Amino acid sequence: MANTDKNSYTIIFAVVMVLVVGSLLAFTASSLKPAITENERFEKQQNILYAMGINENVEGAVNFIPTDKVEAEFSKYIKEQLVIQNGKISKDTAAYLIDLKGQLAEDKEDRKLPLFIGEKEGESYYIIPLYGKGLWDAIWGFVSLDKNFVVQGVYFDHKGETPGLGANIKERYFMDDFTGEEIMSGTQFEGISVAKGNNDPLNDRKDDGKVDALAGATITGNGVTAMINSTVKLYIPYLKDLKI
Repeated sequence: MANTDKNSYTIIFAVVMVLVVGSLLAFTASSLKPAITENERFEKQQNILYAMGINENVEGAVNFIPTDKVEAEFSKYIKEQLVIQNGKISKDTAAYLIDLKGQLAEDKEDRKLPLFIGEKEGESYYIIPLYGKGLWDAIWGFVSLDKNFVVQGVYFDHKGETPGLGANIKERYFMDDFTGEEIMSGTQFEGISVAKGNNDPLNDRKDDGKVDALAGATITGNGVTAMINSTVKLYIPYLKDLKI
């Protein structure tokens, strides 16, 4: 019978357990990878469609197109997927899979900027992906514009903003306020600001470039402002050329 009181036994036992657990975790991760990849693909499609108003929202809640329907709906409403690179625009049916975070870190000339053109009820939409920094970590989303560069919808999400405060950027009452906002002043890009003390709590004014801020989430709101304006600004010259 082995002497379990020896230090060598404890060390061998610990090594064996690490190897066994590590192998099980590696096997599990490998097994789940296809499902995770599939879910990420569906999620991007859901988010893009949500930004252009294709969803199953009811009573103030955020409800996406279900995963068993989203591919068909994505193909139905997204008419073109484009990539902007080196000053040129090309078609790419997998543009929605491009990692915007990684591309924004690339050299200006080499990065790939995905752009989507959707159509709903006879109207065309430009859907632009967004990426930025909140209070604690990354924030991201999509914004859709019509041919006059008026916002038709947004979707925001985050990795680690404070629950009940900055995390509310993904709540409908905040996202819905962006619809109808004008991002241009004539031919000049003005963008949108998440403004504290906006004096427009119902967001009735759509020509001031401002959306009422979330209480207690100033830094996250500033992050949303910077995310929208810094990202969308990159697309404006190309949107003017595409002009539907």
